[in-house]
Amino acid sequence: MPKFLIQASYTCDGTRGLLREGASGRRAVVEQVVTGLGGRVEAMYFAFGADDLVMIVDLPDSVSMAAASLTVKASGALHTRATPLLTLDEIDEAARREVSFRAPGA
Repeated sequence: MPKFLIQASYTCDGTRGLLREGASGRRAVVEQVVTGLGGRVEAMYFAFGADDLVMIVDLPDSVSMAAASLTVKASGALHTRATPLLTLDEIDEAARREVSFRAPGA
């Protein structure tokens, strides 16, 4: 199952919601969303700095990740970034594939 790194920052409204519900309340909501899409939460951490929340989730496919992302972003409570994570074996496979490419100006 594909893994995704999710980095999020709360808006003012989202932060007020977090203060009301607490971190464990938000964890329950995240679990519900991810398992509802057939995935699982591998790790979830709150942070401070540019990101308020960092997670690694397993989801069945990119469409599931996009569905979650669209729904969360539409709430206006969070700004998120999702990065697909690749295994070492996947990178090894990619490195073995021959790709025809000409650099600009070459």
